[in-house]
Amino acid sequence: MEIKKVTGGLIRRFFNIHKVSEAPDRYILLRRNITALMLLVTIVPLVVMAGINHFQYRQSLRDEMTDPLRVLLNKTRHSFQLFLEERLSMVRFISSAYTFDQLADERTLSRVFRVLKNEFEGFVDIGLIDERGIQVGYSGPYALLDKDYSQQSWFQEVLIRDSYVSDVFMGYRKFPHIAIAVQRVEDEGRSWVLRATIDTNLFDELIAAMELEPESDAFIVNRECVLQTRSRFYGGVLDTCPFPIVAGTFDPQSYDTVDEKGREVIVTYTGFEKPNFSLVVVKPKSVVLKTWITLQGEMFFIFFASVFVIIMIVIKVSDTLVMNIKEADERRENAIHELEQNQKLSSIGRLAAGVAHEINNPLAIINEKAGLMKDLIGFAADFDKKQKIMDLTDAILRSVGRCKTITHRLLGFARHKELKSEPLNLNHLIREVMGFLEKEMVYRNIDLLTDFAEDLPEIVSDQGQLQQVFLNIITNAAGAVADNGRISITTWKEDAETVGASVQDNGAGMNEETIQRIFDPFFTTKKAGGTGLGLFITYGIARKLGGDIKVKSKEGEGSTFTVYLPMKSNVQERGQDEG
Repeated sequence: MEIKKVTGGLIRRFFNIHKVSEAPDRYILLRRNITALMLLVTIVPLVVMAGINHFQYRQSLRDEMTDPLRVLLNKTRHSFQLFLEERLSMVRFISSAYTFDQLADERTLSRVFRVLKNEFEGFVDIGLIDERGIQVGYSGPYALLDKDYSQQSWFQEVLIRDSYVSDVFMGYRKFPHIAIAVQRVEDEGRSWVLRATIDTNLFDELIAAMELEPESDAFIVNRECVLQTRSRFYGGVLDTCPFPIVAGTFDPQSYDTVDEKGREVIVTYTGFEKPNFSLVVVKPKSVVLKTWITLQGEMFFIFFASVFVIIMIVIKVSDTLVMNIKEADERRENAIHELEQNQKLSSIGRLAAGVAHEINNPLAIINEKAGLMKDLIGFAADFDKKQKIMDLTDAILRSVGRCKTITHRLLGFARHKELKSEPLNLNHLIREVMGFLEKEMVYRNIDLLTDFAEDLPEIVSDQGQLQQVFLNIITNAAGAVADNGRISITTWKEDAETVGASVQDNGAGMNEETIQRIFDPFFTTKKAGGTGLGLFITYGIARKLGGDIKVKSKEGEGSTFTVYLPMKSNVQERGQDEG
């Protein structure tokens, strides 16, 4: 046992290995690490690339989608400004073409207003205001003659700036409108103001001409973010716009936000040069990025499908790689086990040689002394009990012969002993061995069943060595079963070069640890009387004859020992190699 421990320990330290069965978690951890590393190497760059492409393409596509909207905003803004500029220019022209006295005449002012309404849409009324702020002339549907505007802020502004365009307001007219006013200073130094009112319903018509989607909205706000036109979703005229708008921004600007209804929208706006209005368009993201959302769904599907395929391939490759590593470790473990067995055989052979040598010397003395005694008694005259002494001497010589046979076998493990190869019928050899054990089987009422292959080919091997192999195996099987047990022996042709024989019992069986050590020297499961050398020697003989022994066992169900033997003997060559 000490030899085994030292030898096994040296081999394991040299190769720095552990038994595969002792580290099952190692392969689980290895598989997990390989899988994680491969996924990290493959998926992380894919995710990074997909993320970068996602945001870059989304921004690029958004710009492409919002650029037409900016163009539309600029066109509509120019339309609004042109609309207001035309009306302002017309009022300025009238103030320049007529004198104060002419416009103060009610008939002249009414005629001018009729022409103005016919040529330009949107005019509601027109009024002439003197330098005191009193409306001295008026043409329109309301009674606003002699109204005093001197305290109005717009009146003070027009005196300073010469022209004025108001924000949308209700005023006396009770509907949304804007006022346009221009100042005229005559040569005599007298100044007066011509003021016209315009219906802002025309603003709605200009917005409708943008032909926006039903989910979108467009409106005009002033510098205080007060709605100057109706909005589809965010209030009526003079309500406060829910979106922050920076006044005086003439280049179209966009930003993302969430409206009062919880919709994600894109707000795009641009400012007027005069008056200080801003045209605002609000579009849901689902409308602006409709193409992107469709493409995004397809991209996500392709991405996740690719990731799924990568994961499946990585798992499969990892499993295959780890299984290959495990199989390589098992092969290495088996090779180390074979090396350990060879080391054990070598060690026990040297031990056996020493023991055999020490025993043979006294045996030789005993043999010669006993022979001498027999000769002396044989030449002596007859006396009482002479025959009995002769019989006892013969018994001594037979025992010495048996001991010589045992030591001769022990010496076979230390040096090559010439093996006798001859053609053998394995079925006949096993029947002879069974004959040696017949009395014990009958005494214990053990059923010895056989299933021999009738066409089993002859093999070339050593008869005596094979008899010892099967004698030891069948004896062990008999010791493993209880009285009234069963032992089955089967032979067959394994392949073109090998035959097989199995000895199966229904005894107590063995656990995995016992199976791993069953062929170790001095290892025994017998509570008393076992040396632990029987199966060790049996395994060594089988290997020397060019064969092998395999064991299958399960606790409570019994064991099966299977011997594989070559049909053509190579014991001569193997014996010389081992010697």
